[in-house]
Amino acid sequence: MIRIQQLRIRTEHTREELERKIGRILHLGTGDLLGYEIRKRSVDARKKPDLYFSYVIDCLVRQEEKVLKRADAGVVCRVSEAAYRFPPPGGQPATRRPVIIGTGPAGLFCGLMLAAHGYRPVLLERGQDVDTRLADVETFWHTGTLNPESNVQFGEGGAGTFSDGKLNTLVKDKDGRNREVLRMFAEAGADASVLYESKPHIGTDALIGIVKNMRRQIEDLGGSVRFGAKVTDILSENGHLTGVVINDSETLPCDTAVLATGHSARDTFQMLYDRGVEMEAKEFAVGFRVEHRQTDVNLSQYGRADPAPLQAAPYKVTAKAANGRGVYSFCMCPGGYVVNASSEPGRLAVNGMSYHARDSANANSAIIVSVKKSDFPSAHPLAGVAFQRKLEEAAYAAGGGSIPVQRLADFRSVFETRTKSGVRAGRTGRCNTSCKTARNGNETVFDKKRQILQPCHKGAYVFADITEILPAEMTAAFLDGMERFSHMIEGFAADDTLISAVESRTSSPVRVVRDTAYESSLQGLYPCGEGAGYAGGITSAAMDGLRVAEAIAAKFAPFPQEGRECGGAAKQEEMKSE
Repeated sequence: MIRIQQLRIRTEHTREELERKIGRILHLGTGDLLGYEIRKRSVDARKKPDLYFSYVIDCLVRQEEKVLKRADAGVVCRVSEAAYRFPPPGGQPATRRPVIIGTGPAGLFCGLMLAAHGYRPVLLERGQDVDTRLADVETFWHTGTLNPESNVQFGEGGAGTFSDGKLNTLVKDKDGRNREVLRMFAEAGADASVLYESKPHIGTDALIGIVKNMRRQIEDLGGSVRFGAKVTDILSENGHLTGVVINDSETLPCDTAVLATGHSARDTFQMLYDRGVEMEAKEFAVGFRVEHRQTDVNLSQYGRADPAPLQAAPYKVTAKAANGRGVYSFCMCPGGYVVNASSEPGRLAVNGMSYHARDSANANSAIIVSVKKSDFPSAHPLAGVAFQRKLEEAAYAAGGGSIPVQRLADFRSVFETRTKSGVRAGRTGRCNTSCKTARNGNETVFDKKRQILQPCHKGAYVFADITEILPAEMTAAFLDGMERFSHMIEGFAADDTLISAVESRTSSPVRVVRDTAYESSLQGLYPCGEGAGYAGGITSAAMDGLRVAEAIAAKFAPFPQEGRECGGAAKQEEMKSE
């Protein structure tokens, strides 16, 4: 196989134009190109508004040696990549089916891989199936009535279901897990472009169908998935896992369980701590969601307001503030919405999401500031949780339960005045009356006459003072970062930039310690994914799910099909008897 490392062509190209370009680079004659596969595609905007794609393409050609000799060695090379390999099964007989706690990316991919190799896992999800969950989330956004067990954080697909479905990761992938994850997404219904886009995304609307397809695959392969099944306790003897307790009332015996909860499963962390499972506090980052007009971002990134044939332009920014704090963008959602992502009564957290079309009026991203362990209130392993909760309580109070929003000019002015005077500023947020719009916010609102940027939100919002939610040092770093980013993206720190509070759930505040065999201090319990502190997004969590599945498979033989154990169509009462 021959790889073209960098093929540059206008974004408006046709398939025929791409194939002709391949032929020219490789000096091919008619019929010499037998086939090709796009391995990566990124946007080259160095000569904006003229936009180009930069491709990495693997080609199958006639007379490969001759083609290599006459091709430019700086652009063309021979490539041989090993496909992802799942390990052969271990020799230890499995006496019970493995249990997976949580159906976010880590749990789903671990479960699907184990099911595909005959292990017939049982997946337990505290939240609801994705259709029921969608209805619960929409009810919350429209009425403010929160279901603590079925929301943006909890339910089938995990927190990533209500995001942009971004599948890019910085995790190194010498074993092919990243590509295997993308292949599995495509097999479950994602567009094939996720296999080669440099920043692949699926979109919330498409993810809903994809996670259902993955669940059905698990069930068809002999696994089981239960919803409304919250693990409230774990059982052990002599340092070995013996079972889990579901909803404080049902015991499910097991000797292998994958802990694949999300980073918002704070009650689960507390339960594990109380049971003596070793864990430690982990540093993370907090900040705000910021919104800009998507057309402004397009102009800055692509040199034109309408990016067609591309979708809305993304960005990524990072800086070091004067006070030494890292400041960077996170979970950037082109053409997206700021969403109320709360999961606990009396506390408010925001996130961002985009639909597949990325067609809302605004771009948003989290601009977050690094948090050190020294910022936590104590050295307790769960001190980061306490830190997050304090911020979320302040955000809830600032907005009276609605998402509190403030214009950057007002935010800056209030914070600087308070910092200089040492006197607490008022809670009006110094909002212009032109800023005040309908509080529902479920549809895009844009005042064309005044050209005032208006929120694109899912969930009620209200203009308020949010300058006292973060510690002063972090707020100063946030403002410093915004000014630095304005030199990278024109208008980033414009007066009417919108800020929503509080972005507190960027990653887990806890790491559940595991050894080289991926087991925790309680043998048989396998911490996995983002909630356990070993991932930072959909793809990295899914890859960790594969790692843990591999570890279990390397130890145990597949679970036998015969006997009382039931397969994917199992009724819950049959499951309870196991």
